[in-house]
Amino acid sequence: MKAKQWQEIKNMADAEIAAKLNETKEKLFRLKFKHFSTPVKNSLEIRSLRRLVARLNTLLKERQPAKPAKSRKK
Repeated sequence: MKAKQWQEIKNMADAEIAAKLNETKEKLFRLKFKHFSTPVKNSLEIRSLRRLVARLNTLLKERQPAKPAKSRKK
């Protein structure tokens, strides 16, 4: 992923990132399904989509407020 594209994604709102995540997951599912029946021309696209899904998930998790740690009572 190019740095410019990554900066554009980082500047998106959470709702936009979630929408892009759903869209990317759907595209990945369709591509994998197609690949099982007949090999696709560019199999590296599967890897790039998988990595994009991971990046988007990571970005959403980073933006969520941290939960306070539970203290253990003895």
